[in-house]
Amino acid sequence: MKFVVKTDVGMKRTVNEDRVEVFRREDGRLLAVVADGMGGHNAGDVASDLAVSEFKKYFAAFNPFIVKAKDWLTYTFQSINQTVMRHSKMSVECAGMGTTLIAGLFENHQGIIAHVGDSRVYLISPAQVLQITRDHSYVNVLIDSGEISEEQAKTHPNKNVLMKAIGTERTIQPDFYDIEFQPNSYLLFCTDGLSNKISESLMQSILYSSKTLEEKGQDLVEEANSLGGEDNISLILLYNNAEEV
Repeated sequence: MKFVVKTDVGMKRTVNEDRVEVFRREDGRLLAVVADGMGGHNAGDVASDLAVSEFKKYFAAFNPFIVKAKDWLTYTFQSINQTVMRHSKMSVECAGMGTTLIAGLFENHQGIIAHVGDSRVYLISPAQVLQITRDHSYVNVLIDSGEISEEQAKTHPNKNVLMKAIGTERTIQPDFYDIEFQPNSYLLFCTDGLSNKISESLMQSILYSSKTLEEKGQDLVEEANSLGGEDNISLILLYNNAEEV
């Protein structure tokens, strides 16, 4: 499994509140983490930084022979939620801060993804682009109740309002998705600075070009910037193929 990590402040912002990291252990397990912070002043980058740095610490201590992956991810999300909330209460400047959080834990080509917020994971093959995660957003509540269509949601004035985020509620329960990562396919973890700008067809076109994995990741960022780049843009691109790309 190969990967590339990219993050960019975008065209309009002065602070990058995204944090994206991939950690690989000696036993071969890999952890991909994406956090998109939110809050006044510099609080957003504090929240996302806390989330990723805490995940790194917990991953180093993770023992898969003692605790199941899903249970470990649940505990880690809940612990990070408490850490962010505690920090928010201790600092006036960080009051009300929070962050989206996605973590993908992989052993070989089997994985489990835990998700809170509106950062996303896509599974992309030559045949299709499949959005794995479902946004915890206000517009998705409206879609589920039949009040608006998915097409209307794309331009809804409250499309960025989150219903769930790390650090904003006393308890948190992530959604989980099991992943079978097939050969010649990609997993794209990204913040909404990318997913709000680039269509699924364009994602697929970029990823199945003849460029290197590094160039494909950079092209995704540059396309989002060329289409406005109003938000920070971050991604983790995982590729499953025995051949070098």
